[in-house]
Amino acid sequence: MFARNYTLGIIILLTLPSLLLFSNVPAQDEAVSSRRLEPEDFQYLGAFRLPDGGERPLTFEYGGSAMTFNPQGDSNGAEDGFPGSLFIMGHDRMPYGELPDGDQVAEVNIPAPTITGDVYSLNQAEFLQGFHEVDENRFTMLDEIPRIGLLYLDIPLLGPRIHITWGQHFQDDPAYQPPSHAWFDPNLDAPNMQGGWFVGDYSLYSVTGYLFEIPADWAGQYSQGQLVATGRFRDGGWSGMGPSLIAYHPCPDGCPQTEPPAARLPATALLLYENSTVTETFEHALTGYQHPDEWEGGAWITTSTGKTGVLFAGTKSTGDKYWYGFVNPQGAEYPCVEGEMVGQFPICRLADGALCPSADLVECEGHTSGRGWWATRFDAQFILYDPADFARVATGQMQTWEPQPYAVMDIDDHLFLNPDGIDLDVLGAGDQRHSRIGEVGYDRQHGLLYVLELFAEDAKPVVHVWRVE
Repeated sequence: MFARNYTLGIIILLTLPSLLLFSNVPAQDEAVSSRRLEPEDFQYLGAFRLPDGGERPLTFEYGGSAMTFNPQGDSNGAEDGFPGSLFIMGHDRMPYGELPDGDQVAEVNIPAPTITGDVYSLNQAEFLQGFHEVDENRFTMLDEIPRIGLLYLDIPLLGPRIHITWGQHFQDDPAYQPPSHAWFDPNLDAPNMQGGWFVGDYSLYSVTGYLFEIPADWAGQYSQGQLVATGRFRDGGWSGMGPSLIAYHPCPDGCPQTEPPAARLPATALLLYENSTVTETFEHALTGYQHPDEWEGGAWITTSTGKTGVLFAGTKSTGDKYWYGFVNPQGAEYPCVEGEMVGQFPICRLADGALCPSADLVECEGHTSGRGWWATRFDAQFILYDPADFARVATGQMQTWEPQPYAVMDIDDHLFLNPDGIDLDVLGAGDQRHSRIGEVGYDRQHGLLYVLELFAEDAKPVVHVWRVE
């Protein structure tokens, strides 16, 4: 998790750390009109802690790469207005045999969230099911910065299952390109995983980061009944220069009969920007795009009041400059590039995508050890898309790269932001702290949005909660 001519509509200034509203949506045609969710519809309710586990991998420390909401969970729990449960992934696997049995899944209840500046005074969840390995050797080789998504989904004939996508940071070698999607039983003692499958012909970098549900009525009208959304953003734009969104159905030929393992499931791209390996020009990209961006989770939100929006959550690079290399000990405003890679690709850029001056193309002395994409500033953000735009893509009225966010929400004021100072060389500090946000879960019935903040309680994530009306 640590690697890790704008012409479309009006420019969205993603660099501002405050809540901004924008619109670039063409006149609504009646067939795909929608009442858009707005930032003022989000009410922050607070956060809660996750339970303490044991020694790694049986711990949430260095975890939180995947999460999903279970509306059937904790049926005997307290009637506190927060029903259901969360399946959350624990400590990540580590390469070279150091921790091959990481990324185990546990289920926890949902205590009432509270608002406080002291993370240790938050209410704490309890285990409903302890940590279990669920992949049954399907993804054993994928341990180099794993990228995983989970989705609890109960559909007729198939019943309640947890759908999963699994990838890793580098997957260019054919040996590390196994089928990416599967599903398993919510009873973690007997997961009985089925799959895996590929999603269409899309790059693994574009489909192995998150999963969420597409409302069935929308899917039936616009995406051939494909009601699972999968996607990913891979830093450097290798997945496309912005978040991706691909719709598929886990058993297109009818449940319970499923496609044979390694089959390619039919899929529909609803959002897919240009890939940076195809062009070094920032065209057909998320407006305000920068290579260090991180989009880690999403939700297709519908409310009881009839509003809707597709949300992506992540840590947005908003700096005046960004580069591939290291943090410069002289200060956040100074790049420190990987010297051996100068000249191989545009290694340093300004906020508008222009190349940095040659004076910035040096590897500084005394730099930190955390090599990757860095920026002078990051901000935790929600971005909102109009589902009507995705309907236009699905019906051929827009290209996959044309939809843009109509609203941006900065959520840093609600975060704890690594109060224990964990792994500062890797995560960065202050304005340069990346990896702020993990996965997202959504309780559609009660309008509750659950968002993981990474490294909020020592090395553990905490769960933040918003009510969406």
